Amino acid sequence: MKLIVGTRSPGKTREIRELFAGLPFDVSFPADRLLQPLPEEADLERSTSYVENAVSKARYYAARSGLPAVSDDSGIEVDALGGAPGPRSARWSATGTDAENNTLLLEQLAGLPADKRTAHYRCIVAFLATPSSVPEIVEATCDGVILTEPRGTGGFGYDPLFYSEELHMTFGEAPPAAKHRVSHRGRAFRALIEVLLRRST
Repeated sequence: MKLIVGTRSPGKTREIRELFAGLPFDVSFPADRLLQPLPEEADLERSTSYVENAVSKARYYAARSGLPAVSDDSGIEVDALGGAPGPRSARWSATGTDAENNTLLLEQLAGLPADKRTAHYRCIVAFLATPSSVPEIVEATCDGVILTEPRGTGGFGYDPLFYSEELHMTFGEAPPAAKHRVSHRGRAFRALIEVLLRRST
């Protein structure tokens, strides 16, 4: 099955390629096909709905590529911030860089003890066979704690601050295979792959 994955994020692209490796899918990305970004993509990522963001990107890239499309929207939800930044995670700070986003998050949690720094990564993945089809949606989460300083240089986004209770290390410290095993994106894409494999049999 040929698929277009609607993301232009280098970090997501790398992880999703790894998650599909060795499976019977021909996966490409907008940059591979020289597709222009969704015009309102930056505004979408300021939305309050993961599902809306994921479906909009999948529908756009399905229409532009002529292929079945997959797109995810994900974010970190910090309990002490009422679930923020959530769908706005990638553009939480003024600049939207990983470094500035992490700095802002640390400032907002300054002085809080570990038991008040709980957080969850959430990932919503949408699949559309055609631009007009009803989307199939899968969702996954993983739990952790926001540390007071970054640890590790792997991953991207908030990974150096997100301490996984399952791995006993941050996602920034975790080897890719270990992160994929427990991460929100790893779990969501494995669930989607099961759906796609059933459809193809």
